[in-house]
Amino acid sequence: MTGSGQGVRESRTPSGAAHAARGGAAGGARRDESGLPRTRNPGGAGLRLGSIVVFLVLWQVLAASLHSATLPAPAVVFQRLLTETSSLTLPWHLSITLARVGISFLLAMVIGTVIGIAMGHWRPLDMFLDTWLVLGLNIPALVTIILCYVWFGLNDWAAIVAVAINKIPTVVVTVREGARAVDPRLMQVAAAYRLTRRRTFARVYLPQLYPYLMAAARAGLSLIWKIVLVVELLGRSNGIGFQLNVFFQFFDIAGILAYTLVFATVVLLIEAIALRPLERRLTAWRG
Repeated sequence: MTGSGQGVRESRTPSGAAHAARGGAAGGARRDESGLPRTRNPGGAGLRLGSIVVFLVLWQVLAASLHSATLPAPAVVFQRLLTETSSLTLPWHLSITLARVGISFLLAMVIGTVIGIAMGHWRPLDMFLDTWLVLGLNIPALVTIILCYVWFGLNDWAAIVAVAINKIPTVVVTVREGARAVDPRLMQVAAAYRLTRRRTFARVYLPQLYPYLMAAARAGLSLIWKIVLVVELLGRSNGIGFQLNVFFQFFDIAGILAYTLVFATVVLLIEAIALRPLERRLTAWRG
């Protein structure tokens, strides 16, 4: 019996090794949620560059065909952009707007994440704050901005508070769903290994929230950009929104398009340089 058992084990070993090799080869290629292998697109940068070129060509053709002062050609806008940049007017206003965006974004993410996690774990708190959350999601941003200016005055802190208040409900909703989706079995494993609360939160709990946090960050950043411009247009004496208001009063379309292009470029750079690499790094454990 010993010899036959040993023979069985020996006969299974090569097939088991082959199966493991096949499994390792298959596991070497990352797969998406549908089970299909993930493939990198080497032409992604070329496609994005081509899209920009096509946009500029269409813009030039449309401007040349209309011959209207309301749509200047790309060369005119870029010349205006160089003029505003060389005079340091554009960098100064852009830096002020970016500072407001950054502070408002951090406040909204921190406060919204804390409230979202709490609502996702404690049902009574969720039921108590749900009506407040619905109101926050549906009150127009313009109303919040006006009220903050009336209550706190025409200053930067009123502007930042108004932007953060408009963003916090969106973060709360997204993070709350992430807190509800946390796998309790993983938390039980952490408890079985007697991990500390801090280590459990950092190594087990928080990684499960990363996709939801990144979704809230992306959606929130796109919303904050727009609200900050409205805040600056209504009650500040500097920033991109203030400059757009000045250009509007003088019917300066080239200035409006120049500042808009710079603002859009900054948004795209933040998305490409910061948010996408951070998301890939934080969610790399998912395979």
